[in-house]
Amino acid sequence: MTGTIHHIESVEQLDALLASTTYVAVDFYADWCPPCKAIAPIYQTLADKHSVDKHLAFAKVNVDHVQDVAARYGITAMPTFLFFKEGQQVAVNGKPMIQGADPKSLGAAVEKLSGLAQKRVEEANAASA
Repeated sequence: MTGTIHHIESVEQLDALLASTTYVAVDFYADWCPPCKAIAPIYQTLADKHSVDKHLAFAKVNVDHVQDVAARYGITAMPTFLFFKEGQQVAVNGKPMIQGADPKSLGAAVEKLSGLAQKRVEEANAASA
């Protein structure tokens, strides 16, 4: 499933992804939001490059269609990127979230998560060797 972005349609769907994947990056966006459209291809490229099955996943939540998920995390600006480790929201590089189309911060956060996910993969491989 490398490179796919999970399009979240419900709280249950997000919870299942958070439960099955160590690290998850979530893009909260709206169809009418120009900065969301501007950063979407960058987010897709990051997902294509860094997704690791069961260790690092990328998701998108349309705040107009899945309002209960947006409300759960208090999303007030689009785009907002949140990061999760083992189901809990975490800060990455000292930032609890990234608001706005900020490719530099988003890229740095994903690089950090990718490194952590790769470490998990190596640990899992070493344990099963």
